[in-house]
Amino acid sequence: MSLSWPWALLALLTVPLLLAVRWWMNRRRKRSAVVVSSVALIRAAVPGRSSWRRRVPVWLFLGGLIVLAGGLARPQATVSVPSNNTSILLAIDVSGSMCSTDISPNRLTVATEAARNFIKKQSDGTQIGLVAFSGIAGLLVAPTTDKDSLLDAIDTLKTARGTAIGQAILTSIDAIAEHNPNVAKTGVDLGDADPGTLGDYQPDTIVVLTDGSNTTGVDPETAAEQAAARKVRVFTIGFGTTTPAPMVCTADQVSGDSFMGGGGFGGGRGGGGRNQQIDEDALQNVADTTGGRYFRAEDSDQLVDVLDDLPREIGLHQQKVEITVWFVLAAALLVFTGVFLSMWWSQPRTPAQRARTSAK
Repeated sequence: MSLSWPWALLALLTVPLLLAVRWWMNRRRKRSAVVVSSVALIRAAVPGRSSWRRRVPVWLFLGGLIVLAGGLARPQATVSVPSNNTSILLAIDVSGSMCSTDISPNRLTVATEAARNFIKKQSDGTQIGLVAFSGIAGLLVAPTTDKDSLLDAIDTLKTARGTAIGQAILTSIDAIAEHNPNVAKTGVDLGDADPGTLGDYQPDTIVVLTDGSNTTGVDPETAAEQAAARKVRVFTIGFGTTTPAPMVCTADQVSGDSFMGGGGFGGGRGGGGRNQQIDEDALQNVADTTGGRYFRAEDSDQLVDVLDDLPREIGLHQQKVEITVWFVLAAALLVFTGVFLSMWWSQPRTPAQRARTSAK
């Protein structure tokens, strides 16, 4: 919790001041006390209250003043709130290793099908962009609510050589900057910007799905620092197993730049058992640096589960909300309760009550 007007806490000085005034008035009252012959007469004339009944209203009143003073400082709480202008940049790895058949029929087929389901399940107001990366990264679809254009673009994904995870993150940042004026493009020098402070995240989010490690271009952790400086979270997904399997892609899943040469994986032909290992440390560091999360998926069901869970995290962002009104309400409740109890316990007693007091 933070305070917008911390200097307003000086109002707390009224509490010890009131206590001092009460102490001084009690001393004056004792000095001017009158000697009477019968204590019973005083008990009959003055409403009787036990010591705790005299103190409770006072402490409630003072407690209300303390809470009210806290409210004057305009306290703010950092809470997770839903964003109504969320955009998601989905960056999908299309390197040659996505032809691996360790996940049937191959990684690319399963990944694209999971991405299609993810897009279909999003609310109509959510903007989604699509980035594909292998040795280079390219923006296929700028953030849009047009699901048909996104689904059509996914159907055109083809594998190629290399894995440029860092460049995919930078490309996604630039795509976000095109529609969010609060996010600077990657070529803009931000100086000494504070990376990724809780409570300042942008509603835009990057999701990187990859089955390997960075082989070319900018280092992923360097790109993550750029995202963190712009308050953009990056969620990373490591997809695939560690079991070597043949590389088999259909003709329409392979570009002329596959790492085995033109069309080397076309027509359903299989390659060897080469599998690129996932750099989980780098993916974890990227997520930690930007305030996102790293997920591991080793089969189709796990990948679907990860993508299904993402909206609950992506759709929330940290925001500072002023809670002054709750302090004022609590203070009013304490003060009014104290006043009510004081008046209730101070009301005149009935003759029967006085008689019982005299009998004692």
